[in-house]
Amino acid sequence: MLKNRRRWFVLGSVLTTALLAGWAWNSQASSSTRPSPFKSAALDEGAITQVIMANGSLQPVSTVTVGTAVSGTVAQRLVDFNDKVVKGQVLARLDSANFEARERQGRAQLASAEARLAFAEATLRRNEALAAQGFISTPQRDQSLREAEAARADRELARAQLDAARTDLNNSIIRAPVDGVVIKRSIDVGQTVAASFQTPELFLLARDLNEMVIQANVSEADVGLIREGQKVRFVVDAFPSREFEGSVQQFRLNPTNTQGVVTYTVIVNVANPEGLLKPGMTAQTRIVVASSEKSLRLPTAALRFKPNDDELLVKRLKKGETSPSASDDGVLSSLRDGERVFKVYTEGPNRKLEAHEVTIGISNTRFTELLSGDLKPGDTVVIRRAKTDVREGA
Repeated sequence: MLKNRRRWFVLGSVLTTALLAGWAWNSQASSSTRPSPFKSAALDEGAITQVIMANGSLQPVSTVTVGTAVSGTVAQRLVDFNDKVVKGQVLARLDSANFEARERQGRAQLASAEARLAFAEATLRRNEALAAQGFISTPQRDQSLREAEAARADRELARAQLDAARTDLNNSIIRAPVDGVVIKRSIDVGQTVAASFQTPELFLLARDLNEMVIQANVSEADVGLIREGQKVRFVVDAFPSREFEGSVQQFRLNPTNTQGVVTYTVIVNVANPEGLLKPGMTAQTRIVVASSEKSLRLPTAALRFKPNDDELLVKRLKKGETSPSASDDGVLSSLRDGERVFKVYTEGPNRKLEAHEVTIGISNTRFTELLSGDLKPGDTVVIRRAKTDVREGA
């Protein structure tokens, strides 16, 4: 009887041990096959280019406004939009009848003034001779001198008036001041232009459309990275599959504040030998501020991932430590010895996360240069939670 009890006790113990072992193995296997709650990506080596995104508009390098210094009615318009012109070419003519009449009047006034001057000088010479012989008094001779001087002044006034009339007549012919292309025309035949207070704009000429500029608006947060000579790549809506190139020519210090958003204008030089780029086109630019041909690349999304406290792996305290060696305050970055230190995370045992402190270099939306840390190519870092895929429909 006693032997049977012992036999059943031993058999029960063996069965219990087997059940516990099976449960433990099954629990471990289930844990190892359970999908990870995190989405990870691997570090690799390759090129990194850091760019600044900015929008701007294409403009000619130089434009010249052609106006008129005189008022009148447009009698002829000899050029139109997109016409190429050379310096001195006639662009338009105003009705010249009034200017020609003033010019004839000026010639007549000058002729009259010269006749009066000739008579006054002849009288002066005769009176000087008579005064020397004592036939007339000195005041009479001085009166003749004053009349001659007044006639000489009237002649100079008539000459100036004639010159003004001729200048107005010449100004009624509108000429191109430079070689260029007509990109704007504001007049037509029969239109009256008035130049009483300011010069009206008749034409707008672009000097050379083979060279253009982009006036890009750069955010104040990015202007510290802008340098003259930096390469610029851009696209325009007219040619979405083609990328054009340019270079930074100038950073303008004059800020623009639009509803509290401060931007600065950056001038980008652009070659346009094919004439594909047109004035006014919107350019979506990428200003290359830094690049590296070969770097250890960390997925940029890993720098933005912030774990919860219950997701972190807490290691045992070592002798002499007063805080856990893998403690994490949840801050994405901190300043240490004047250097910005970031935290990224790898998945450890039991789906817990282990923090790694790193310093970084140049960065873009996909990759960030890893300068220091204990990570190496092939290591995987957490970039987001896996459940985000379901929520976002990925």
